[in-house]
Amino acid sequence: MFRLSTTVWPRVLLFGDSITQFSFESGGWAASIANKLVRKCDVLNRGLSGYNTKWAQIILPQIVNESTDPPNIAAITIFFGANDSSLKDENPKQHVPVEDYAQNLKSMIQYLKSINITEDKVLLITPPPLQESAWEKECIAKGKWNVNQRWGTSKSFSSFIQSL
Repeated sequence: MFRLSTTVWPRVLLFGDSITQFSFESGGWAASIANKLVRKCDVLNRGLSGYNTKWAQIILPQIVNESTDPPNIAAITIFFGANDSSLKDENPKQHVPVEDYAQNLKSMIQYLKSINITEDKVLLITPPPLQESAWEKECIAKGKWNVNQRWGTSKSFSSFIQSL
C-alpha cells in the first residue's frame, strides 16, 4: 500500500523582484538551486516583479510570519536592487535612494530576526551587473527611448550592500 509521507522538508525561500520571479524558467538560477536541493529542501519562489525594497518590506510579513513556521526555513534570499537602482528621472515610481535601500534591507533583516530567523539564514544578493548597450537595445525594443538604468548606479547599490 502506498502511503503519503508526512515529512516536512526544510524550506529555502527566494524573495525578490522579477529576477527572482522568473528564476524558475528554463536555465534559471532558482531552477538550478531546486535541482541541487531535490529531496533535501523545498525551494519556494516569492518573486514580485516590479517590486523594490520599499514595497518589499511592507509585504514581507505577509509572506513570512509566525504561521509560516519560521524555524523550518533553512535559508531565505533577499534579492532586490535592480528596480531600486533605476534612474530617478526615468523611473521615479521604482527608484529608491541608496541610503533608503540600505535601511529597507536592514528593516527586512530585523523583521526576520524578530520571528526567529537568524542572520546566518539570510542571504542578501546584490543587484546584478548591467551591460548598458544590451539594456539600451532592450529598452528601445520595448518602445522606451530613454534608458532607465546605468551600470554605475547599479554598482553603487551592489557596493553599498557589502557594508550591511
